[in-house]
Amino acid sequence: MSSSGLPDLTSRQLETVLALAEYGSFIAAAALLKTSQPAVTRTVKHVEEVLGLKLFDRSTRSVQITAAGKEFVGVAARMLNDLKITIRSMRELSDQRRGQIIISSIMSVANGKLPGLVSAYRLDHPGIELHVRDGVHGAVMEDVRSGAADFGITYLDDLPDPFMSVPLGKEEFTVVLPRHHELAKKKSLALSDLKGAPLVSLPSDSRTRRVIDSAASSIGLTLNHVVTVSQFATMLGFVRAGIGRCHCSEERSCKLSRKGAERRARSRTASRTRPWGHNPQGKGAVSRCGRIDVTPAVVLEQAVVHLY
Repeated sequence: MSSSGLPDLTSRQLETVLALAEYGSFIAAAALLKTSQPAVTRTVKHVEEVLGLKLFDRSTRSVQITAAGKEFVGVAARMLNDLKITIRSMRELSDQRRGQIIISSIMSVANGKLPGLVSAYRLDHPGIELHVRDGVHGAVMEDVRSGAADFGITYLDDLPDPFMSVPLGKEEFTVVLPRHHELAKKKSLALSDLKGAPLVSLPSDSRTRRVIDSAASSIGLTLNHVVTVSQFATMLGFVRAGIGRCHCSEERSCKLSRKGAERRARSRTASRTRPWGHNPQGKGAVSRCGRIDVTPAVVLEQAVVHLY
């Protein structure tokens, strides 16, 4: 016995007792374990001495397990099985086949390309549980800062020192307006064409809103935000109702305009960084695109952000 009062036995010794109990023969147990009959005999005798119990009754013709032996074999089998399961789970975890990842993402990515990327990732890592927290830029930064998320996907510019980032790509914004709006007839728009136009916008603390306002301010334009919402889908709903126009990502306008109520015009107000291309597949959702030329252009990048 060890100093803790627990028997000092190895998994190999437990396997030897189980093999003898199953086959009732030292010869058969030795063959299974790929060892010699005397080695099996010595091991069983050692286990009995450590336990202070007789596990088997031996004769020249047979080996019979005792009542104490049956009790011990049941416990030993459970211990070895639990050990195998634990080791397998640890190996799977180290191979990234099990575990949990928490991603914090700006809404345009969380509802755009991220689902497809997660689907592809799950094919290679089916045991990984993924949690997605979607919100505005500030919320993503706070999630990463506080440790609520393992990493975030958000805008690259103006990141504070505690963070490191990996640029992913770029994407343009678009202006979305009712299909029969007078501006929808134009093939090309300038940001100044939106002067005085009622806009449905994201909150003032969102990075998207700040970048668009900054681009307008750089050409002496103050945009007219008449309705503020927190979700892209809600924004498109207000546009359908004819309340105003809105800015959102080009992919977002294609995904959410499925009822054919809007026309989108590509905007060069800002672009965002991503590792993927843009290939919208909306069916009859929008009419042809017109380009909005903005001078100066404002580059808005996205990045995977995590703490040092």
